[in-house]
Order: sequence, then C-alpha cells, then structure tokens
Amino acid sequence: MSKHQIRAAITAVNGYVPDYILTNKELENMVDTNDEWIVSRTGIKERHILKGKDLATSDMAVHAVNGLLGKRGIKAEEIDLIIFCTTTPDMPFPATANILADKIGAKNAWGFDLQAACSGFIYGLSTGAQFIETGKYQKVLVVGGDKMSSIINYEDRATCIIFGDASGAVLLEPNEEDMGVIDFVLKSDGAGRHFLYQKAGGSLKPASNETISAKEHFVYQEGQAVFKFAVTNMADVAAEIMQKNHLAATDIAWLVPHQANKRIIDATANRMGLGPEKVMVNIERYGNTTNGTIPLCLWEWESKLKKGDNIILAAFGGGFTWGAIYLKWAY
Repeated sequence: MSKHQIRAAITAVNGYVPDYILTNKELENMVDTNDEWIVSRTGIKERHILKGKDLATSDMAVHAVNGLLGKRGIKAEEIDLIIFCTTTPDMPFPATANILADKIGAKNAWGFDLQAACSGFIYGLSTGAQFIETGKYQKVLVVGGDKMSSIINYEDRATCIIFGDASGAVLLEPNEEDMGVIDFVLKSDGAGRHFLYQKAGGSLKPASNETISAKEHFVYQEGQAVFKFAVTNMADVAAEIMQKNHLAATDIAWLVPHQANKRIIDATANRMGLGPEKVMVNIERYGNTTNGTIPLCLWEWESKLKKGDNIILAAFGGGFTWGAIYLKWAY
C-alpha cells in the first residue's frame, strides 16, 4: 500500500444526553414492570429523556456538534458534508441534516439523512469514509441521534424500558498514516421488517384518526424474534470482519457495540474472544439511544483511546440491518 493512500480518520468526537433521567423506579409507576426484571433482561438502569416544548432530535445534535467543533478548533463553515443518521427526524422533510446545518451555521455543507434504524451510525460512518477516501471532501460530519421518546408508547412495557434520547457526532478527515476506517461489512434483510417497526406514519399507512387511536405511531417489537436474530448476526459480523482482516482477539483494543441489550453485547464479545475489559458498555445509564449509542461510547471512552488502537464497531437494527467497522484510532 502506498503511504499516500488516503483513509478517513475520526479526528474528533462528542456527545450529548438530555438532563432528565427516567429511572427504572419511575417506570415501575408507569407500567407493570420492576427494576430487577429490567436489569436482568436488558442491563438498563436509567435512560435520558429530552423534555421541553419544541425540542427535537436536531436540538440534541446541535449540542453534540458545537462541542465537537470547539474541541477540534474549527468553524462550522469548514464542514463539507453532514450525514445525519436518525430514525426520528425532526419531520418527514426537509432532512434533519439540513436543519442541523442551518442551526450550527454550516453554510458550505450539503447533507442528507440516513435511515438504517440502530445500524444507522455504522452505515453513515462507512458512507462518509468514501467521500474522504476519494479526495472529494476534507471534513465530513457523521451525526447519530434520536429522540426515541417521541415514538415510544409508555404503556407498552416491552419497549418503553429499552429506549432513551441522545446524540453523538464524529468528524472524519483525511489521514495518510494508515489510520482511520480500514474496512467494513454491512448487511440487511428486509424480511425482518415484520418484527421491529413503526406501523403507521409512512406512505403505506398515513396518519389518520384510526392509526392514532390504534397507537400505531409507536415502536412495535416482537422481542424474542429480534433478540434471536440480533444475538447471532451482530456476533457473526464482528467475527467476520476480524477474520477478513486477520485479526486475533489480542490485536483488538476495543469493541464498541450498539447498546441494545447487555446479553447481545456479551454474546458478541464472547464470539470475538474478548474479555469485558475491552468492551465499551454504558447501556445501564443511557439505554438504547438507537443511532446515538456508538458515538456516545466513543465520546465517553475518548480519553482511554490511543493512537493506533484497533477498534471494532458493531451494530444491529430494525429492518433488519447489521454491520461492523474495523478502524484504527488516529489520535
């Protein structure tokens, strides 16, 4: 490989979680559940919820991105492209990426939203890397964020215990030291759409009095079917990218798994041969923030990351979608 081959490296990361904390104890007063049941099955103890009038997914992203720009010491006008990975856009259109660009003053950026449920950030990071590798752009912002509380039925104990609100962002820039995104494996299977989805609100079933009365604008999940598929495929794809790049467990510094369920995280780590000391887990404090989970982990563990660290990102989401990225930390 030529030493001048360009790779897309993460050069800054930042995250944001809202102030309000919804504890398992509070959920016990809302639905028929209890702390022991939630923790034993999911690993979640609390989640952050975005409260306040007229606050949307983009508002959390503004906090995450402005913090990132400050850490990197650059202005919003320097951003070339914004890829906003979200399942809860501010509105069906325009894209939340466009709204974010306006709110932060990224006047020279174009952007788009990417929807792959909980795998969105993995898809978005892989996509953003291509724009850097071609030499077309110098600064690509990949944002993951969701206000999941906006599509959660807090009378449905199967889903309301799982999800929280948050946003995280990374900046991609060119790197010629062989650091950054090395490889990725992305997969999907549309047959899984029957097990985890939002029934109404799209062109198939537009909003109506009937869909609202039937509570079809909330997340619907068949937990057992999703768990069975996720626990196998997220582990498989993480193992696949290791094998493809001739990586042993001893070569891996960190696994950054999507924070959907502690048992799925453990199964992925076990398949990779990694001990818990190499796995980023913060699900107990944030729950599943969908597109926010992986950037939140990178943000929280940033001080422990070392230049050259081999890192595997892995995710699974509704659709079904899943994938893994192998990257070398660049700073």
